[in-house]
Amino acid sequence: MSVKLDKGHKVSLAKADGGQLSTITLGLGWDAATSLFGGGSIDLDASCVMLDGSKNKVDTVYFGHLRSNDGSIRHTGDNLTGDGDGDDEQIIVDLTRVPASVQYLVFTVSSYRGQTFDKVKNAAVRVLDDKNTELVKYDLAAKGSHTGMVMGKVYRHNGGWKFHAIGEPTTGRTVEDMMPLVKASC
Repeated sequence: MSVKLDKGHKVSLAKADGGQLSTITLGLGWDAATSLFGGGSIDLDASCVMLDGSKNKVDTVYFGHLRSNDGSIRHTGDNLTGDGDGDDEQIIVDLTRVPASVQYLVFTVSSYRGQTFDKVKNAAVRVLDDKNTELVKYDLAAKGSHTGMVMGKVYRHNGGWKFHAIGEPTTGRTVEDMMPLVKASC
């Protein structure tokens, strides 16, 4: 059963029977907003920053680095348009392989071409379990003149993992441009 979250909400990531999840997929979907002149395409990029307990960056997974150095996180590839239904980009996390030193997995979305989010509609983040069952859905309030957003974070909590819907807009064409807000979100 999927939980619909609003900005600021948190939820434990667990199986229906209460057991720990081994794998999650974060899916990002979006469409280009239409105007009198048509729709066009929007190139958004999903990224995941791995941070330790002191908020130091351990690794970043994005369209230019599709797999974390330790192999625990994998990006499925870059979608340059947002066309089609469902997830446009996915990041798959093997929670059992995330190093113990990593406390936070912060997920961002940015517009590499500098297109602003007022040109985006139907932007949403989903967290799926290893059977592709939707656990969490978070509709991003994507309107505005910003070019990036810290979508949410997955973090260690009492021996398990939780998801926190952050939804903080920022400027930046790349995840590196957003690092001050990424660190502040932990």
